[in-house]
Amino acid sequence: MKSKKNFYLKIAVLLFLGFFICALGMILMIYANLGADPWSTFQKGLSDTTGISIGKISQIVGLIIIIINISLKIVPGIATVLNMYFIGFFMDIIENTGIITIPSTFLVRIFFLLLGMLLFNGGIWIYLQNGLGAGPRDGLMLGLTKKLNLSITIIKTSIEVTVLVIGVLLGGPLGIGTVTAALGGGYLLDKIFQIAKFDSKNTYQRTFMDEWESIKKVLKKEKIQGKQQQL
Repeated sequence: MKSKKNFYLKIAVLLFLGFFICALGMILMIYANLGADPWSTFQKGLSDTTGISIGKISQIVGLIIIIINISLKIVPGIATVLNMYFIGFFMDIIENTGIITIPSTFLVRIFFLLLGMLLFNGGIWIYLQNGLGAGPRDGLMLGLTKKLNLSITIIKTSIEVTVLVIGVLLGGPLGIGTVTAALGGGYLLDKIFQIAKFDSKNTYQRTFMDEWESIKKVLKKEKIQGKQQQL
């Protein structure tokens, strides 16, 4: 029983550590002040074009991606929902501390950008290895990787270059950091997966259906034990 509790504790720690590291990476990329990330460029462009707030656009895009993921047999799991909430939650905490500020020199800003990319993609690997579900965008990446049998480098880069181009055409912001993140993020994540020996094509991420089946098994076991005690 103790080993089982330790197992679940380890999973929880890795999951939230991954979210926190993703959040820290995103904050560093933002404070590098060298351009928005590809998805933000896309969402800002959509927001300016439609007149819908960027917050609502982000929610709509997330929902559409989840629907696409389901069609690719990537069903949402616990970590999918937690990802959508806690990365933003941790970003707010980090930003509110005031520890990180925009660097005064270009070289330090480049350092912020590269370190942010490393941390963000490293955080993705940390939380995905738990197998509790992928965030909407990461789920899309994994789904297309399996469906098309292509590398993370090709899939992630293709997705982010596509949304970047559409975002720029819609009037979204563009900077050197945006292009660097779009062209280098996929390669960096692929290398992290290779070093960590994480098989992105064969990884299984648990879904809400899996969790429901687990709950039913526990309830059935408790019911049987209750009947045995009555006898």
